Amino acid sequence: MNWLDVAVLIASILGIALYGWWHTRNQRDFAGYLRGHGKTPWFAIGLSVMATQASAITFLSTPGQGYLGGLSFVQVYFGVPLALIIIAVFFLPLFHRLHVYTAYEFLEKRFDAKTRLLGAALFLLQRGLGAGLTIYAPAIVLTSVIGWPLNVTIIASGLIVILYTVSGGSDAVTVTQKYQMMVIFAGMLTAFCMLVGKLPHGFDIGDTLKLAGGFQKLNAVNFSTNAHERYTFWSGLLGGTFLMLSYFGTDQSQVQRYLSGSSLRESRLGLMFNAVCKIPMQFAILLLGVLIFVFYQFHQPPLFFDAAANRYLTRSHLTDFSKPQPSLLKPDISEKLLAYQGQFDQAHAETRHHLEAWLSARHAGASVASGKNSAAESAYAFIQAAAAQQKAEAIRLAANRTLTAASPDAKANDADYVFITFILNELPHGVIGLLIAAFFAAALSSKAAELNALGTCTTVDFYRHLTALAPSDDQCLKMTKWFTAIWGLIAIGFALCAHLAENLIQAVNIIGSIFYGVMLGLFVVGFFVKRVGGTAVFWAALLAQSLVFVLYFKLTISYLWYPLIGCVACVIFSLILQAFLNTHSDTNKRESAL
Repeated sequence: MNWLDVAVLIASILGIALYGWWHTRNQRDFAGYLRGHGKTPWFAIGLSVMATQASAITFLSTPGQGYLGGLSFVQVYFGVPLALIIIAVFFLPLFHRLHVYTAYEFLEKRFDAKTRLLGAALFLLQRGLGAGLTIYAPAIVLTSVIGWPLNVTIIASGLIVILYTVSGGSDAVTVTQKYQMMVIFAGMLTAFCMLVGKLPHGFDIGDTLKLAGGFQKLNAVNFSTNAHERYTFWSGLLGGTFLMLSYFGTDQSQVQRYLSGSSLRESRLGLMFNAVCKIPMQFAILLLGVLIFVFYQFHQPPLFFDAAANRYLTRSHLTDFSKPQPSLLKPDISEKLLAYQGQFDQAHAETRHHLEAWLSARHAGASVASGKNSAAESAYAFIQAAAAQQKAEAIRLAANRTLTAASPDAKANDADYVFITFILNELPHGVIGLLIAAFFAAALSSKAAELNALGTCTTVDFYRHLTALAPSDDQCLKMTKWFTAIWGLIAIGFALCAHLAENLIQAVNIIGSIFYGVMLGLFVVGFFVKRVGGTAVFWAALLAQSLVFVLYFKLTISYLWYPLIGCVACVIFSLILQAFLNTHSDTNKRESAL
């Protein structure tokens, strides 16, 4: 990055943050601080809901998913439209009618105080972890690639978002998210256009689709019924629906966004905006990764996109990129990695040679009347190119295994680094700054919504509910700001100590999948199973959450199934426990009568 990139980055991020602080600097009303002033139009709600979910992890890691795995990851979002329709029909009217600050107030009105506190505690636990990951994940990538100090990056971005979120509350989150999404969309569109321009001369859309499809990158839908496959149509439609239903319907960071609508209609339109746009947006981001894959078939890619892992090839020691404490690399491991590098480069050169032959024969066949020979040559060259590419991928995986064996902390999470590596190596200055600004804008937008929700939930569901003296609105407003700041500092502390094994976008979904199903189960029982009381559903939720923990550590099924398992288990356990409690109560009544 040069001075122009830094100028674009600072102007974009600080400009939006200062605007959010200035626009809401006089926020003094408790209700307005928590929910906004009820004047937010549907398009602002839609963008706010989208920005809350689409963190920097989405834009950093998802293109890498497209590069390595093709379009199959889009199946995770197949449940979004159905989930948002259900929320708009059943959840939203009730939340608006009860005029709640948090979703968990409904649980007390329907069940009892302990169930409300359990639901709020599950939210605080999983979202508190998620908030730390939201700030840690982009920082670790940007630090590794750009070379910024990790701790400085985490602390600086954390303090910026704490400043304007504490100052303005829900309105500050909403007004900044609109402009942050503009920066994000501008950056991604710019990257897409420049990437298309960098494809080989004469390489048209048909060539692109043929190459990507032939290399199995366009297989967006997998109808396999194997529960161990992570991304399938069924896990996305069934498990994904429960994951998204619990996220959008029971996670306070999302509920707080659409409760700020000026009316029930505006809130519903904001959700429908996401129902329509979410899958196309994710598809476009994954397609960007597929185009990067096509680009790197004609340009030499690194053996590891992970910059920290890639440095092992050029230095004789291992370095943990979050804790720079070098340890010498054994000579035999170093020689193996260098050998893999040479084999990988050779396999890629073969791939490129065969693809150029395929492209030449393909275009020659299209320009002559009898293209039989050209067609045969084209098909043969493509088969050879696919074989060479598979060979290169096998070499990359073998090198990764060797690196991991040498140091478990050195595992290369390439999906997280593909896009940022392409940006820094292939795009002009200014555009680099814009895209780095887009990543930070995404990080700040989702982080602000999370902190706002954590502070609100802590105040409304715990402080105001449990304190002996009924606090005034002014006291609650003051405490909400303190709790928001404290959660921000906790997230920064977690980020400073964190170490991530999973791919970023998957890690976020896994954390949510573990907790969301049980949270959703509480609301499903509350909405639809009228005969179940608070005691039964409280203990059922604890049992269901314990079951999910056990299954997660014992089974190897896709994480998308855990929201479904947690929700169904909570409902079934609550029915069983309620039947037992009813039977026990009837027995006691008969004994008392005797």
